[in-house]
Amino acid sequence: MEPNTEHPKTRLIPVTQWNEYHQWPPIGGLRHLIFHAEKNGFKKVIRRCGRRVLIDEAAFFAWMEAQNG
Repeated sequence: MEPNTEHPKTRLIPVTQWNEYHQWPPIGGLRHLIFHAEKNGFKKVIRRCGRRVLIDEAAFFAWMEAQNG
């Protein structure tokens, strides 16, 4: 069976558990980014599953790099 190359592997981290994996940004900062996701482009980092909000780890760091450029 061939590996799926369409969707690279990434970790989806619930907002409430983000700081278990990364020190920055704090959960309050993430919630601010999520609230303003339409304006700041953070929408492509968020994955929603019902009421649960997950952060695509790879997309988060790509979004961070885009902000610095």
